[in-house]
Amino acid sequence: MKKGLFMLLFSLILLITACGGKAEETNEAEVNEGAPKSTEASEEKGELVIGLIPSQSEGEMETAIEKLKVELEEKLGRPVKIDHYPAYNGVVEALNYEHIDMAYFGPLTYVIAHERSGAKAIITQLVNGEPYYHSYFITKADAPWETLDELLADKSTIDLAFGSPSSTSGSLIPGVELKERGVFRDADDYDFAAVTYTGSHDITAQSVLNGSVDVGAIDSAIFEARIRSGAINEADYKIIWKSERIFQYPWAVRPNMDEATIQALQEAFMSITDEDILNAFGATAFTTASNEDYEAIRNAAIIDGRMDDDLGDK
Repeated sequence: MKKGLFMLLFSLILLITACGGKAEETNEAEVNEGAPKSTEASEEKGELVIGLIPSQSEGEMETAIEKLKVELEEKLGRPVKIDHYPAYNGVVEALNYEHIDMAYFGPLTYVIAHERSGAKAIITQLVNGEPYYHSYFITKADAPWETLDELLADKSTIDLAFGSPSSTSGSLIPGVELKERGVFRDADDYDFAAVTYTGSHDITAQSVLNGSVDVGAIDSAIFEARIRSGAINEADYKIIWKSERIFQYPWAVRPNMDEATIQALQEAFMSITDEDILNAFGATAFTTASNEDYEAIRNAAIIDGRMDDDLGDK
């Protein structure tokens, strides 16, 4: 009798233990199911905010920006907001404080943003298959000068225009060229009749055409894109100086963006074929880019003392 009672109690203990174990397994599975999953390999899905530098007037780019927004939303499966900033410094600070996720920079602005916040270049433009552009000095077609040397012979009578002070092709590279020729020290010390900063490449082209200035520094890719789009007439202008090649404008992201989202952005940009979008950025296509592609600009900025400069308009 005692033996039978013992066996009955032992069986009950085993049954209770087994049921408890299953309950623990069920609870553990429920906890694990409700736990947040790792997002390391997953794409971000909230609103993507992009900031643009003032390379051209906002009105000039309105159609292209709306088309870009729609394309990116369709390809990324998430809402996209694109903000046009009036000054280069605003875009740098917005990315630095993560008010935006991605920025379209000039090369000079990018190397400063990378230095300040670790911004990562992931996309750039191609022009006829090449990720390079140049700085031009342009004059009106009927101007008496064929070369920069000829123009500088008349320097004391020349009104010269740069773009934004923070523009690579509209200020840094042509400014270094004029410094090396001994005719330009800074925005307040030069041998010309006047030096002005227009703020954008399209305004520089218009200022040359309407005679407000004699010569202007301009981004070759934007200049040629505006000719292709019919915004300006090539026959109205003359190129009197062309720089060495410059690696194209980067699209950069905040340093903590996950790799899956970066890859999705690269694929989305590289699939763009709409000419309105491409022309707005002086491009014929998009391709990938990296921080190393901007080493030459970084070195030029260091030599010119730009790495410690404020990026605000001057």
